[in-house]
Amino acid sequence: MSIDGQYDDANIFAKILRAEMPAARVYEDDHVLAFMDVFPQSRGHTLVILKEAKARNILDVEPEALEHLILGVQRVARAVRAALKPDGIVVTQFNGAPAGQTIFHLHFHIIPRWEGAALGRHSEGGMADAGELRELAKQIAAQIS
Repeated sequence: MSIDGQYDDANIFAKILRAEMPAARVYEDDHVLAFMDVFPQSRGHTLVILKEAKARNILDVEPEALEHLILGVQRVARAVRAALKPDGIVVTQFNGAPAGQTIFHLHFHIIPRWEGAALGRHSEGGMADAGELRELAKQIAAQIS
């Protein structure tokens, strides 16, 4: 899909927001939802999405909604750091399929990194164990202030 287009209410993140699909939830407030990526690139890979905006990417979103989103990303990234003690954290966001976007609902990836540990490719290792994701979500959620 290109960088332009219409928002699709049938995307997986919209279904998660409507509780039509399960997710290992980490954090939620009036504006954002954070949950574990089921195809993680590293242990603790977390996604943060907007709840109210129907933006496909960062170019589609209103500035006020983006403010809430980036503050949620920072809050969750701090919790990932406190819970998992990584050596670094990648925060990334893709716009359009050629840039690597696969779900067309605005979202940020928070990917913990450890020295000497290779970064996996998205979905390369298959789907993560749901129980392990729930446990990681609990560990991270416990660190959110």
